[in-house]
Amino acid sequence: MRELEIKHQLLEACTEYVTTRINKMELGIKDLEAALKLETKCSMGDKYETDRAMLHLEFEKIAGQSEGFKKLQKTVRAIPSGRIDEKVTFGSVVKTPVANYFISIPAGELIVNGEKYFAVGASAPISKVLTGKTAGDVVNFNGREIMIQKVF
Repeated sequence: MRELEIKHQLLEACTEYVTTRINKMELGIKDLEAALKLETKCSMGDKYETDRAMLHLEFEKIAGQSEGFKKLQKTVRAIPSGRIDEKVTFGSVVKTPVANYFISIPAGELIVNGEKYFAVGASAPISKVLTGKTAGDVVNFNGREIMIQKVF
């Protein structure tokens, strides 16, 4: 079925998005660990303490981002991909004249078969408006009426 193929490709794109981000974060952590080791060997004094503190802050920031992407990775794994939905729910693809949405994770714009989709988290405002609706329903979002053309 074409819809299941599109859903599968969107799921793959979300998986790739998260995996790429996790890999970048892990590389950043390794680079910071190497820099911390180098700082320990090279310096002493106030500048050493300041540089080391800045490296620790950056390490904590990247580690936090990495944890966030690992949570997104778990969310991606929970997306049901082998079903066609009649009502909008987590894992649904929603087509409208305004935009196409994949209710999944906040991965932004994805292109599948030359068509643009926006991967949005289940708690995103547009997701909340669309959830529970079916094809043919009209929703109001940001003062604009949007008709749902297709849900799968």
